[in-house]
Amino acid sequence: MAVVMNMTVRRPSFSALLARLRDRSPGLGASLLGGAIAAGLGLGCFSVLVMALWVSSPYPDSGPGGALHLAAALWLLAHGVELVRIHTLSGVPAPVGVTPLLLLVVPALLVYRGAREAVDAPDGAGADAPPVRARTAWTGVVTGYLGVGGCVALYASGGELRPVWGWVAVCLPLLATGAAGAGVWTAYGRPREPLPGLVRVLPGAVRRLLSGRDTRVRWGTAVRASLAGTVVFFGGGTTLLAVSLVGHGDATRASFLQLTAGWTGRCAVLLLCVCLVPNAAVWSASYAVGPGFALGAGHLVNPLASDRAPFLPPFPLLAAVPVNGPGTPVNWLAGAAVPVAAGVTVAWFVVKRTAERQWTTGRTAGVVTLAALLCALLLAALAGLAGGPMGVSGLTRFGPVWWQTGTATAVWLAGVGVPTALAVRKWRGRGIASLAAWLGLGSTTTAENRTEESRTAKRQTAERRTAERRAAKQRTAEKRTADRRAEKRRRAERRAAEKQAAKRQRAEAAERRTTEKRTGERSEPSTPVASAAPLPGQGDGDTFEEWYEALPAEPYPVPPVRPFPAPPADPYGVPPAEPREAPPARHPYAPLSAEPGTPPSAAPLPDPWQDEVARRARWATLREVSEPGDGVDGS
Repeated sequence: MAVVMNMTVRRPSFSALLARLRDRSPGLGASLLGGAIAAGLGLGCFSVLVMALWVSSPYPDSGPGGALHLAAALWLLAHGVELVRIHTLSGVPAPVGVTPLLLLVVPALLVYRGAREAVDAPDGAGADAPPVRARTAWTGVVTGYLGVGGCVALYASGGELRPVWGWVAVCLPLLATGAAGAGVWTAYGRPREPLPGLVRVLPGAVRRLLSGRDTRVRWGTAVRASLAGTVVFFGGGTTLLAVSLVGHGDATRASFLQLTAGWTGRCAVLLLCVCLVPNAAVWSASYAVGPGFALGAGHLVNPLASDRAPFLPPFPLLAAVPVNGPGTPVNWLAGAAVPVAAGVTVAWFVVKRTAERQWTTGRTAGVVTLAALLCALLLAALAGLAGGPMGVSGLTRFGPVWWQTGTATAVWLAGVGVPTALAVRKWRGRGIASLAAWLGLGSTTTAENRTEESRTAKRQTAERRTAERRAAKQRTAEKRTADRRAEKRRRAERRAAEKQAAKRQRAEAAERRTTEKRTGERSEPSTPVASAAPLPGQGDGDTFEEWYEALPAEPYPVPPVRPFPAPPADPYGVPPAEPREAPPARHPYAPLSAEPGTPPSAAPLPDPWQDEVARRARWATLREVSEPGDGVDGS
């Protein structure tokens, strides 16, 4: 029966599952849509560009389907995916692995912007709605982007330029996850909390290297210095490229005109050259640090020698390569200027923070070395993306070798940056007089004395400020202690006064009850007096004496004494009974039997309800009320 029930129970529909998923993860649908839109916009840009060139071309090689396949292949190439050209003259498939770095910026920016917008609250949620969770936004954008990317790869696999699926599985997720993570992190205000969490994933030796005092400051300084060094390398490479293009202007112009005769083709070549300018700048930076770049298998170009491949196609950017032969001093100086400038820049950024944090010599050198390693990693990654195969046989190696470029960059930056940083730190610490003395323009003794005096003055100032802060803290602590003690003393005094007042009140009440028992009369609470005094009417021969004690400021509450009720007025004019004087109260200690010299025993007080006059008045009132037609007022 259980099996039958499991098979016959209706399962939830797919729409219900989607609704449940949407309710549990708000913003996931918008994030998926944002990732798909980012991929679609990038693909649309490449499609528009390729279709415009295809429409304007007088002799197109294929139809619109071929143009769309080419656009999809270029979109994948912009992500770093290696392509394979199927139809070649030799019949052997030729790989195309040089990624235009300018095209790489387009998908990266689109994914970054899509991730930033995915963090915003969904439409209709209100202005006070919380943002979408970071994990939900990142997952949605990456999933949507990769879904469209997989469809584009499937479509491009049917064209002439086909993607390599291994590169598709690596490059597309890498770019999508990195750009989406940066976008979500920026949307949340660039918090620093996730960064220490990433350190825990690293091995123990690396964690110990990254931990310590001022770790965040040191890493922040190293990252900024490495980015500055990378910018200097990129700018220096661009400068070398521009100077070489101007120096080889005739060859560059001839190659540009030789490739195509129509304006449409020349526009396409010019656009391709613009997209490859960042690649050429990275090649020039690799040339400056020493390893250079390869123009075919076995043909290297570096400052020491230039060996170009004999059968290279005419291309304007290749015309800027130095001619074959050994390097000249101009090539050496041009190559050395860029890494030296980068090393000085890295050292300058580190020394600026060294002066603020008062780092030691070893820590300063360590931060410069860390910045050099980070900059080497960045330049190696750019060298790996800027190069790649362009065909078979002699064109299998094109561009710089990434590990050689990274190693040379680290050596240059560490060799130039560390001594520069230590020298600048020393001059900053000792002042201009020390620099003048080191250059031979002043007295070394005077400079050293001034430096020592300055250090002594700073140390004394620091010690004085420390002593003042300690004294202020001590005074504050003493004042707080005195205030606490005074408060405790006041509380103890108040509690003692309350206890004494309560004790006096209890004693007064007991004394008053004793007096009432002796006299038979209810006495009022006495007014506090300064000293004890005998009761009025008592003399030396009295047997009992009572004394009044001083009472607290608060009067003792005395219940009111209810008087005897007055007899009601007689409506027939009968005069009310005259009040009688109460007989004297019996002395509490008087004997029961009459003895000579003792007052007679007092008779009990009459009850007002049993008084004859009052009883007659009540009966008269009742008769008047009971008679018909007559009232109390005679109406």
